[in-house]
Amino acid sequence: MSEYAHDHIVPYDNSDASKKEQVASMFDSIAKRYDFLNRFLSLGIDQGWRKKAIAHFKQHPPQHLLDIATGTADMALMAYQLIQPAKITGIDISEGMMQYGRIKIAQKGLANSIQLSQGDSTAIPFGDTHFDGAMVAFGVRNFADLEKGLSEIYRVLTPGSKLVILEFSQPSSFWFKPIYNFYMKWVTPTIGKIFSGNKAAYAYLNESVIAFPEGKAFLSILEKAGFKNTQQQKLSLGICSIYCGNKL
Repeated sequence: MSEYAHDHIVPYDNSDASKKEQVASMFDSIAKRYDFLNRFLSLGIDQGWRKKAIAHFKQHPPQHLLDIATGTADMALMAYQLIQPAKITGIDISEGMMQYGRIKIAQKGLANSIQLSQGDSTAIPFGDTHFDGAMVAFGVRNFADLEKGLSEIYRVLTPGSKLVILEFSQPSSFWFKPIYNFYMKWVTPTIGKIFSGNKAAYAYLNESVIAFPEGKAFLSILEKAGFKNTQQQKLSLGICSIYCGNKL
């Protein structure tokens, strides 16, 4: 059993299903509106965050990149555009999200370069040292077992590879934090309900961000999983962070 509080934060408190099952069901239910709500709720800033995260690969672009919690393939498509790996493999526990991702990939004629398949971070369905780069955008909060998920990513990477994680964090600014907390606790779930019909999904977003072991705590978990040269880059007054680590 994992020792981190966030591993036990679930979308539906009244459900007996596991976190993995609840998260998959939640994303299936909001898949149709997911991209729109990402742009709307972040005022479009999330696209800039994604570009900055992918830029960490530019010095040594991977040839076969793994995109964990690929969802609707936003990161995979952007990574192909910016660093053009020979192949990108995306995995996710939500088939509903990937259905929309595959449509976007096909529309850009990239079905041979970007492939999506169902996969769980705690049991990545590939052999050891299979990829030379990995990324997770807004997905590690949803891991049912954070340490196991990071250890699995480490396992499938070749020595010399980089892991880049993009994840929400909490601002430390005394004037901005109350505004951010109000937005996340009240505005986000309300808008989420209006457009996706699922208020619980966006309430879960706030609860999982609060419980997530961010900053130095998360860097130490990355190091425990085996990653070296770990670093955090805060974005937009700290509401989002990029974490990097290398498998040496």
